[in-house]
Amino acid sequence: MAVQGSSDVLIDELYETTSRLRQFVEGRLREKGASVARLRALRMLARARQPLRMRDLSDMAGIAARPATAIVDSLERDGLVERVRHPQDRRAFLLRLTDEGVRCHREAEEVDRLALAEATAALDAADREQLRTLLARIRDHTV
Repeated sequence: MAVQGSSDVLIDELYETTSRLRQFVEGRLREKGASVARLRALRMLARARQPLRMRDLSDMAGIAARPATAIVDSLERDGLVERVRHPQDRRAFLLRLTDEGVRCHREAEEVDRLALAEATAALDAADREQLRTLLARIRDHTV
């Protein structure tokens, strides 16, 4: 049973489930030298298909500027991301994946996909659809 952190056991169970999923995936990524936070940044840069400003990356990832900068600094040290001058604003930099960053992103996405498939293997197609429907109802009422 989930640790009680709210007045509704369902919410506690949702939180516990998402926390366990994140820890499960984090463990699998860590085995390959990656993390959920790093994958998220790589994913945002890969999906953008063009270099991003740091502010854009932090907004897209839903994290504050300071942790985003720490993640990007780490990715840059590892040769996965590079900072390039902004063409219209010489004071600003843009972030883009290096070739090695593209490769690492693909590998991390595969680890993520396999980990999530393993974690949800007990759900058949009908279970998955039902769960998605129920979660959508909650989201629709919290807009």
